[in-house]
Parts: sequence; C-alpha cells; structure tokens
Amino acid sequence: MQTLVTDLLVTLAYGAVGVLLMGIGYVLVDLATPGKLNQLIWTERNRNAALLLASNLAGVGIIVVAAIAASDDDFALGIVGASAYGILGLVIMAAAFVLLDVATPGRLGEILVDQQPHPAVWVSAVVHLATGAIIAAAIS
Repeated sequence: MQTLVTDLLVTLAYGAVGVLLMGIGYVLVDLATPGKLNQLIWTERNRNAALLLASNLAGVGIIVVAAIAASDDDFALGIVGASAYGILGLVIMAAAFVLLDVATPGRLGEILVDQQPHPAVWVSAVVHLATGAIIAAAIS
C-alpha cells in the first residue's frame, strides 16, 4: 500500500511540474502574439492561435516525458530534470520563435493569429515540436 501511495505522490509531483511548465508556455505564447490567447482561441475560435499553442504545449510535454524517462526512477533527479529541461526548452522555443520572426516578412505573431488560415503557423508549430524532440533526444 505504501508503494501505491508513494507512486501516486510522485505522479502528482510530476504532473504538477508538467502543468506548471505548460502554463509558462501558455504565457510565453500569449506574450508573443497580439491579443489575448484565451479570447482568440475560445471566443474567436482562431485555428492558427490554437495550433500554435497546441504545438508549444506538446513540445513541453515531450521534454517532460523524456526527463522523467531518463531519471531511472530517481525522483529527485526526475523532478529537477523535468523542471530544468522544461525551462530550457521554453527558452529555446522562444529563441527559435524570435529567429523565425526575423527570417519572415512582417510580424510573425500577427501572422500567426490571423483569422484566415496561414501556412506560417504550420512552420512555427513544427519548430515547437522539433525543438521539444531535439531536447528530448539530448536528455536520453
């Protein structure tokens, strides 16, 4: 019974770290795009904004999963690793967004939340996912 309780508490801790990191990712995407992300997605049903956010959250999730898997059941290493690699991943994703913004005409944030579907959102989404995958590979 104690193993079950311990496993549940470990799972809760990892879940809390993952949700916190995804929350930070949400804030970063919200800062990088004009308007309020919650209004763009849930009120205006903006598919571009939803895809951009979803790819960021998935990228963070990939990193957290890799950090947990690489911890070899060492809880302290897993929590610290998930937190540190997650923050590093968010920083690298933000840097990649800035580089992509520099390489594209206009303001990328404005393009990515346009009401009309725009292919640039797919490019940005893949950058988020690829960044998460690259960091995950570096962890293991």
